[in-house]
Amino acid sequence: MTSSRISGRRLRALIVKESRQIMRDPSSILLAVVLPLMMIFLYGYGLNLDTTVTRIGVLVEDSGADGYRLYERFTGSPSFNLTLLKDRDTLMNRLETGELQAGIVIPNDYSARLRSGRPPQVQLLADGAEPNSATFVASYVQGSYALEYQAMLDETGEKPPPIIETVPSYWYNPECISRYNLIPGSISVIMSMVGAILTSLIVAREWERGTMEALLASSVTRTEFLLSKTIPYFGLGLISMTVCTLVATSIMGVPMRGSWWLLYLLTALFLGSALGMGLFLSTTLRNQFNAAQAALLTALLPNMLLSGFIFEITSMPWAIRTATYLLPARYFVNALQTHFQAGNIAYILCINLVFLLLATVFWIGLTARYTKKRLDD
Repeated sequence: MTSSRISGRRLRALIVKESRQIMRDPSSILLAVVLPLMMIFLYGYGLNLDTTVTRIGVLVEDSGADGYRLYERFTGSPSFNLTLLKDRDTLMNRLETGELQAGIVIPNDYSARLRSGRPPQVQLLADGAEPNSATFVASYVQGSYALEYQAMLDETGEKPPPIIETVPSYWYNPECISRYNLIPGSISVIMSMVGAILTSLIVAREWERGTMEALLASSVTRTEFLLSKTIPYFGLGLISMTVCTLVATSIMGVPMRGSWWLLYLLTALFLGSALGMGLFLSTTLRNQFNAAQAALLTALLPNMLLSGFIFEITSMPWAIRTATYLLPARYFVNALQTHFQAGNIAYILCINLVFLLLATVFWIGLTARYTKKRLDD
């Protein structure tokens, strides 16, 4: 295999040969089309960070009207499934068995303290194993009590203390639906799988089938060889991206406020780094099973855990947070989430584009360098 100039005829023949191999190999279509569809539905409907209906038990120990009026205020939320209990033992037993996620106790002196001007206390017992639900319930209980106290002061004609009213405004995702943020991030994981795992097999397959020796003895250049292995799978990656985006926007209702051409530009740069890494693993390991396992460990799992797709990067330890800067998926996740929810914000997207371009140059350059060394031996 030489390093002479590229021949369009040879390159075209190699691309046709690789494309035919893809069409004849069911696993390639499975990994590029079927599996991404399964994953986008799994992430879209199976992964949800929104707080759903919370099971809460309420124990009203107070015999006055104020205690039951507070209980009635709790029933006004569609996010709670309330159960009125008779004693503490029943409440504690149901919390321990998981039948209830939280418990509210309105003590027997609630009405007396409320009418005497002393601040009454309402006990909240929340299951800390589910911190999101526990925090949500605590905030709602505090808000419900504040509204009830305000209503009581209005009835008695007392002048209430000044209250600061907070009016939240949620930009880009006003409904606060976690799926709108998770699905763009999940697409980056899917693209990692398509790019790295598929290309991690192709050079190793040539070695295992014994066809690499024929390529080494031919006049095919190193550049032609790498391009012929990259271009067909690059096209598969763009098809996977199109399918995932159409499913996300048309079936799952995720808004995409950015442009399609910029989406394809982001995808092209990310696929460049993923394809380069997959080719590097395939070239160095020369075994399909080992290359696929290495791609899984170095591409899919780190991209899922450290890219900001699920876990906030700012909450990670500084050493792990520093390591995330080396992951192309970190920039792709941020770019996709911005592109889908906010649109074409030039400053954010340009920064991510630059880092994705650097990652692409690094991995393709490393693959070309190592391929030259191995194929010239």
